[in-house]
Amino acid sequence: MKVLVLGGAGSVGKLILREALERGHQVTALVRNSAKLADVRHDNLTVMPGDALDPRVLQRISIGFDAVIYSLGAKPGKPTTLFSDSTRVLLDVMKQNSIRRLVAITGIGAGDSKGHGGFLYDRIIYPFFTRPLYEDKDRMEELIRASDLDWVIVRPASFSNGPATGNIRAETRLDGVTISKISRADVAKFVVEQLTSDRFLRQTPLIGY
Repeated sequence: MKVLVLGGAGSVGKLILREALERGHQVTALVRNSAKLADVRHDNLTVMPGDALDPRVLQRISIGFDAVIYSLGAKPGKPTTLFSDSTRVLLDVMKQNSIRRLVAITGIGAGDSKGHGGFLYDRIIYPFFTRPLYEDKDRMEELIRASDLDWVIVRPASFSNGPATGNIRAETRLDGVTISKISRADVAKFVVEQLTSDRFLRQTPLIGY
């Protein structure tokens, strides 16, 4: 499968690239600074410098892909429209180029996952640090839901370091559910699996332990 990854230079994005490559996908990573991927090399990896907010850039490189993984991130604490603005551009380009599959990462705090991250996250981290990001991620999710794409929105719990365990909870019904953490490596595995699985098609799984 030919896959375009937005945000491949981030801590999760790099792991997504490696996981996708290990599974035999042909991967193109769009990044602002290609030097950040100097340590990720593979015959099936193409690194393209560019801004995900620029429709001309996305249009130029997006022909012939089967799927897109969206893993853009932003620093917490300040209001942003990065997620909704870039998603709006991406959805338009995907439609123009007949790309059907979108796997997008938002996180715990988006939509109905708010309030399911445990005391520390729900009472301290979310209200004082990540709320501005998730206000825009809510807008991002609404845009994706309104599209006719084959989408999966992945909502990871708070990130932790460590290896992939493969022992992931993926919850779509959240009554009584609390999920407090997940390793970045497990997030990468789960995200890449959604490229070829319809188990969570047009759903918003909250993932963690």
